[in-house]
Amino acid sequence: MRLPDPFTPNLKVDSLPDIAQQPRILTNFVSMIQPTSFKKDLDSYLKTRAPINFLSELRSNLQQSVEPGCHYNIPLINALVLYVGTQAIHFIHGKGQSSSMGTIAPSSHMDIFQNLAVNLDTEGRYLFLTAIANQLRYPNSHTHYFSCTILYLFAQANNEQIQEQITRVLLERLIVNRPHPWGLLITFIEMIKNPNFKFWNHEFVHCAPEVDKMLESVARSCLQTPKQPPPVREPENTEVH
Repeated sequence: MRLPDPFTPNLKVDSLPDIAQQPRILTNFVSMIQPTSFKKDLDSYLKTRAPINFLSELRSNLQQSVEPGCHYNIPLINALVLYVGTQAIHFIHGKGQSSSMGTIAPSSHMDIFQNLAVNLDTEGRYLFLTAIANQLRYPNSHTHYFSCTILYLFAQANNEQIQEQITRVLLERLIVNRPHPWGLLITFIEMIKNPNFKFWNHEFVHCAPEVDKMLESVARSCLQTPKQPPPVREPENTEVH
């Protein structure tokens, strides 16, 4: 399978012939969403946004880990993210639409993802974002949806800590030796290249010289051209009275 070049200028991801195809998943991830009562409430919320306490209790449900020393049930987080995502894709396709920043929200599916991004602590949020990044693979409907989702979460984040963690999760997978997953590349390129995300204006990008240098290096590798820094405004002459 020859993948489309992710470095193609103005690549129209939603026009790719394979982007609407559902990938094969051999794992029965639905069975990992336990207990049964939690799965029942999850399905109910996705359809009707009820029970109303589902979101407020979501974090505690994910913290019921059976592994000693773990604060979160990691298999449950991974299964939950994939299940909610696949249900969202079916919902969007059922309306004759494709995944985009405009079609994935507002929805009950995005309510869940935004709740997790905002209300989880640093450890839980990292696991949640990692579960999303795991789906950024070759061109298919899952890659497309989760790419839009993580970009949407970045754009809608109410603080820079969330945006910094999103950047970290993606960056960790880009600083290793190639090859990099196709979906990871198109997502990161979109995030740093699209001016709507204002990536280079965030404080965490310039928090330390080594961080700034590393991001510049990764951006240069991804974009295959050096990032142009914003123009420096000359100070205006003012009179002191």
